[in-house]
Amino acid sequence: MKYLLTNKFKFPESSILMLTEEETDPYKIPTKHNMRMALYWLVLGCQPGDSLVFHYSGHGSRQRNYNGDEADGYDETLCPLDHKTQGMIVDDEINATIVRPLPRGVKLHAIVDSCYSGTILDLPFLCRMTQSGHYSWEDHRPKSGLWKGSNGGEVFCISACDDHQKSDDTTVLSKVASTGVMTFCFIQAIEHGHASTYGSLIRSMRNVIPTARGGTLAGGLIQEPQLTTCETFDVYAKPFSL
Repeated sequence: MKYLLTNKFKFPESSILMLTEEETDPYKIPTKHNMRMALYWLVLGCQPGDSLVFHYSGHGSRQRNYNGDEADGYDETLCPLDHKTQGMIVDDEINATIVRPLPRGVKLHAIVDSCYSGTILDLPFLCRMTQSGHYSWEDHRPKSGLWKGSNGGEVFCISACDDHQKSDDTTVLSKVASTGVMTFCFIQAIEHGHASTYGSLIRSMRNVIPTARGGTLAGGLIQEPQLTTCETFDVYAKPFSL
């Protein structure tokens, strides 16, 4: 992903903060504290014209929601390296940290490659797309009336699968190390010129899924990349760009 950002989209290498398990710097290991600080860092001081990217590839889970703000009754979560002792990062916190403060003129793309990640940013609208590419927008605004969109900025979340699905890994990309299937499909769509619009990107990613991982998981669940946003739009007309 770093290679794609720096070479295809010309993000300066100095603008990229990476947290990995292989790091020796204790501040760059994906613990709950470090991941929280990285989320704050991402949006700190952002100005109109800025384009922000949050990419997560790792474990995801969900937990029971008790305030009635989730359509399926569950909060989606990210699992830091130390989640068994420090707890998970819940979608409400992610939304409050990097979505709601985002000012007009700033664009954020979250690319989240984990299980149960369909609405991991808690954004108001989900693009429900059929196998043939027809789509409609689902309204996921909380019944409480709380606005969980941005403060005027554009936010797009491209996630690995629906909230009830699991994601998988593949060795297709490097032939040696495992890569998240969704990350692989995202890179493939862009590298092969199939991401001119948000609609073509999602369709292309879904078409590549069977090649990368065989198409199904235990229990017969299909891994279907999802798109959620702050506002509805024509997904086949709006150009995609990071």
